[in-house]
Amino acid sequence: MRLLPLPAPGQTPVRVLTIAGTDSGGGAGIQADTRTMAMLGVHACVAIAAVTVQNSLGVSGFHEIPAQVVADQVRVVAADIGIGAAKTGMLASTAIIEAVAGVCREVGLGRDGTIPLVVDPVAASMHGDPLLHAEALAAVRHTLIPLATVVTPNLDEVRLITGIEVRDATTARQAAEALHKLGAQWAIVKGGHLRSAPVSTDVLYNGDKFYEFTAPRIDTRHDHGGGDTLAASIASALAHGYSVPEAVEFAKEWTRRCLEASYPLGSGHGPVSPLWRLR
Repeated sequence: MRLLPLPAPGQTPVRVLTIAGTDSGGGAGIQADTRTMAMLGVHACVAIAAVTVQNSLGVSGFHEIPAQVVADQVRVVAADIGIGAAKTGMLASTAIIEAVAGVCREVGLGRDGTIPLVVDPVAASMHGDPLLHAEALAAVRHTLIPLATVVTPNLDEVRLITGIEVRDATTARQAAEALHKLGAQWAIVKGGHLRSAPVSTDVLYNGDKFYEFTAPRIDTRHDHGGGDTLAASIASALAHGYSVPEAVEFAKEWTRRCLEASYPLGSGHGPVSPLWRLR
């Protein structure tokens, strides 16, 4: 694959902001985002929205950061450092979603601004542990997704947001259409969790055209942080000037390589790993 260029020594890299929660086990969330961004030669800025208590076996709790503090983190980074693209992850509550949406509009992030915004509408961990208060789903649908340059839910999140159970290519396209109708400029429905399919196919839709991106299915249980890695690599490619289809194609292959390089960690699911680039 053709990788994003690394900056020369002393050269300021492109900057990407992640607005998300932490993972104390280091496999997903802010940690996965910044790890992928670093391996892609991107300077990662962060706005922490929540602190989770988790390891490879699951999430046992989380603490929300005050909504105004989350928004202020975005505001000061945009004012001083500048942002080439941004992504959201775990936002936990209606109050945080509304604060993030407000500051995104203020600094020009999202489909109506000048800076691309990738929305990963995190609702639960891969173990099924909730990472979003139930009442906040309405804010995801009507406040967050309409800001998205690209929205990147997994299949469980698609079902929660749209009510569509993705089983095959037809229902994947229906789900992408439903996400686009909620206001996202581009909607991607990821096929990685559709275990019945022999390959992993992601469907991308912009209201006019469907794109499909297919990769061999990697036989591993160590896939923690895969969704974060995909969204972070899309945002990184967008910051480098890629079009949305180009960025998704790049991110699909990047994530596949990270799945191939995944490793065991603890007693549960290990993380996908961008460290393969070091080799």
